[in-house]
Amino acid sequence: MEVCNSTLRSGFILMGILDDSDFPELLCATITNLYLLALTSNGLLLLVITMDARLHVPMYLLLWQLSLMDLLLTSVITPKAILDYLLKDNIISFEGCALQMFLALTLGTAEDLLLSFMAYDRYVAICHPLNYTILMSQKVCCLMIATSWSLASLSALGYSMYTMQYPFCKSRQIRHLFCEIPPLLKLACADTSTYELMVYLMGVTLLFPALAAILASYSLILFTVLHMPSNEGRKKALVTCSSHLTVVGMWYGGAIVMYVLPSSFHSPKQDNISSVFYTIFTPALNPLIYSLRNKEVTGALRRVLGKRLSVQSTF
Repeated sequence: MEVCNSTLRSGFILMGILDDSDFPELLCATITNLYLLALTSNGLLLLVITMDARLHVPMYLLLWQLSLMDLLLTSVITPKAILDYLLKDNIISFEGCALQMFLALTLGTAEDLLLSFMAYDRYVAICHPLNYTILMSQKVCCLMIATSWSLASLSALGYSMYTMQYPFCKSRQIRHLFCEIPPLLKLACADTSTYELMVYLMGVTLLFPALAAILASYSLILFTVLHMPSNEGRKKALVTCSSHLTVVGMWYGGAIVMYVLPSSFHSPKQDNISSVFYTIFTPALNPLIYSLRNKEVTGALRRVLGKRLSVQSTF
């Protein structure tokens, strides 16, 4: 119990991917640049969708939420990892660890649900365009967003509280990028097998239905696209769907490795790489994948920047 009390007072030591790397300086520079890219691209997308009234439609409101979640998720994890390496201070308090876990779980679960809703939105737009305004009204869009945030926050609160109630007396070193359930449970000095099974079952319950909905939506989209008479329309739809599926593959790949694979298949290095994919790489690449070839977004960006430049020139 004395060791457990010591953990409560002094917190944990995060020994993440930078500490285990053979080229930590290069990796730190890469992660820093990816974080700056995530800040810039997501920030621009949030600004453009907010300021351009033509983008105030369900598709772009869902994309706005995705950018917000990505921006917050990577900001919860990446700056601390970079500063820990630069300052050589990897300590995180017990309360800070609990908060980081809660925020990461909330944002990650909310993004799981949101990606499935975005796939449904594309399915309705391509397969049922005449009924789009009915099936994807502003009310339905707001309900999707509220569902993503509320279910995610309630789930994350339960997980975080239950995980942190364990006595941690094996070690203070978390061999991971941030405070996440699987690596933290390895430090518990109580039997966690039942809870690990519950985490696995809940991971399957949350991840696979959302992933199945996404795959079903895009399968129906693909079937519809292949029967389109216009080559240009077919090409545009395929490009959009392929970019979305790229995001889904990166996101769900890392999450499944972390929360669905049995603990016997886990190693600190593998877990760190998986976490980097869905907490650093994906938030940086999402805005580029979703909007780089989107003429409406690029047009809105030119209009917003044009207005700002014209306002500055008047002064």
